[in-house]
Amino acid sequence: MSIKENYQRIMEQIEDLKAKKHISYPITIVAVTKTFGPEVVKEAVEAGIHHIGENRVQEAEEKFSKLQDLSFTRHLIGSLQSNKINKALQWFDVIQSVESVSLAEGISKRLQRTLPIFVEVNTSFETSKHGARPDEALDLIAQIKELPNLFITGLMTVGPLTEDEKKIREAFRLLRKLRDDAQKWFSHPLQLSMGMSDDFLVAIEEGSTMVRLGRVLFGSRR
Repeated sequence: MSIKENYQRIMEQIEDLKAKKHISYPITIVAVTKTFGPEVVKEAVEAGIHHIGENRVQEAEEKFSKLQDLSFTRHLIGSLQSNKINKALQWFDVIQSVESVSLAEGISKRLQRTLPIFVEVNTSFETSKHGARPDEALDLIAQIKELPNLFITGLMTVGPLTEDEKKIREAFRLLRKLRDDAQKWFSHPLQLSMGMSDDFLVAIEEGSTMVRLGRVLFGSRR
């Protein structure tokens, strides 16, 4: 199936789920193009996808530099090292992986514009995952909120690597609770970026407003 056909099928699944669960808010799809070339990004955008996610700054630079005549929102969804901040700010419109005050400060002091960010939280408690500890997340959000030029759009997490749906739901529910607790500090509704190819429908059931999809759109990584 083509990217457009896969996208349409996914949108139908999401719309069916929204109707079943009485979900009225929009769900944003971020197409994750890791390991795929610029021609795949172009095809995705032409299929109607407006948000593209990349894990690595260098790969994004190589790809996006060939697509500067194409209009789409560029999300950094992978971990950001402090020595890559300048390059990341050149190529990304949104950074979804802010996990510490020091990283947020490093981004803030280099900005000459307002940058949307997500605070990443490790709600699966897996040592292989990035993100702030859940018990530190609210304090982190409160500190980042005071930094200039950063606009906290929402919270992000990566679901646990398991087929145990109960554990997956617990991780997503924890992020939703943290979002609900933090919402009192913000006048705009905070988004929840959670759910990938294997668990995006579960994530939407648990309150996700943004899902990050690679394999279900593009097939196996190259």
